[in-house]
Amino acid sequence: MAKRRVIKVGTSVLRGSGARGTDQVIADLASSLCGLWRREEPVVLVTSGAVGLGCQALQLGDRPMELEALQASAAVGQGRLMTLYDQAFAAHGRCVAQVLLTRADLASRRRYQNACRTLEQLLCWGVTPVINENDTLATDELRFGDNDTLSALAAVAIQADELVLLTDIDSLYSGDPRNDADARPIPEVNSLAEIEALAGVAKGGGRWGTGGMTTKLSAARIATASGIQVRLADGRDPAVLEALLAGEPVGTLFRPSETPLSSRKGWLAHALLPKGSITVDAGAEQALLEQGASLLAAGVRNVEGTFGRREAVRVISQDGREVARGLCAVASDELLAIQGQRGVVIHRDHLVVIASN
Repeated sequence: MAKRRVIKVGTSVLRGSGARGTDQVIADLASSLCGLWRREEPVVLVTSGAVGLGCQALQLGDRPMELEALQASAAVGQGRLMTLYDQAFAAHGRCVAQVLLTRADLASRRRYQNACRTLEQLLCWGVTPVINENDTLATDELRFGDNDTLSALAAVAIQADELVLLTDIDSLYSGDPRNDADARPIPEVNSLAEIEALAGVAKGGGRWGTGGMTTKLSAARIATASGIQVRLADGRDPAVLEALLAGEPVGTLFRPSETPLSSRKGWLAHALLPKGSITVDAGAEQALLEQGASLLAAGVRNVEGTFGRREAVRVISQDGREVARGLCAVASDELLAIQGQRGVVIHRDHLVVIASN
């Protein structure tokens, strides 16, 4: 059966090196992806690069720091980026389609479903969707912040078989190989629990954590939890991508969960923007984790944040762990009035357990 893939390419890959500039990187990428289409294997591309090309066109010496300047640079660069992709794919007789998204587009169930339908139609037409964050319009609170997360959510949206993260490192390592002589490549990660452990190392790992590895582990967690295999590899060499697409064991393989979330549960777990949190007692936690129960007001011990009815909230254990999240049936002020009493706070159909396996 043909695989459906999402390929994510970052700025570090797109900028190229030496005589191989951005236009050649994109030409090589288009050649590989059009090869997938010839094998009737649909592919979605998630790309960075708009801000960088905008800065180049504007002859800015340094990447801007202010949000308005970044947005304006993206506005200048996005058209140039799509022109390069359009020309590169057209050389192989293929069309591309620009898809710009903000976090709010996926946090709204209606807009999320609209995006899914649009992507599905493009794939049915044999068109490659080229997805980027809408940097021109996205404000801080509505940003993904990185295209790794966006690529994972796109993979969930199209029910992909595989997510490929192309970066400037050949695999995931046990530490930062730039300053840790004992760091070793990790060829395979087999569970969400392993991803969580590695993410803990990355957050405390200095330069390794402040770079892109933390977001790539987060993307792997999102995708594998929904049953999607993830591959991470060095995208600077086009031969690496060809080898990866041929199934060769390059880079790091993240195996998908054996008990994947449904499409709706995946949306609840990863696409929503929680507006607050609800702390529950041990009995309520046990009922959620072991019995698949709804959250009742009787088990609520604390409410933080301000949220309305059917807005997303985190469910927190008494020792501070997030154990679930979902759509709250009552507003925060209503919940404060009924906590410890009777009534459904989050119905089990609108709740997803957050747990490693």
